[in-house]
This record gives sequence, structure tokens and C-alpha cells, in this order.
Amino acid sequence: MSDAMERITVNPEQCGGRPCIRGMRIRVIDVLDLFAAGLSREQILEEMPDLEMDDLKAALTSAFRRVKRKLSH
Repeated sequence: MSDAMERITVNPEQCGGRPCIRGMRIRVIDVLDLFAAGLSREQILEEMPDLEMDDLKAALTSAFRRVKRKLSH
């Protein structure tokens, strides 16, 4: 699972410091929005060809961890 999290990067100089995928200007929230809109993994990868399946898993893992952290406080 830590391997997945290595795909999530945060750079204060990019995308307002929001978590992105592998240093690209594709934010985790952008991927989550596509899932929320009902797109399948395959559709998201077609929509954003620079992404890989492991990037999608990393975005979901990142969101899960963030929610879990908030709920535990």
C-alpha cells in the first residue's frame, strides 16, 4: 500500500499544494470527481491517458486514508 502512496505527490508550487498524481497536474480530487460522476476505471484511463491503473488505486487509497484520519479524531 505504501507503493501506491508514492504515486501521490504534494508540491506547494503546483496545483495550490493539493495532492497530485506522480507530479503531474492531475489532482487526486480530479480523479475522485470522475469516479463520483460514474465513470469506470477504463473510462477514466481513456479520459486521462497519462494515468495508469495504479494511479487510480493510489487516488482512492489517499481519499480513504484522509477520511479515516478525520473520523478517528
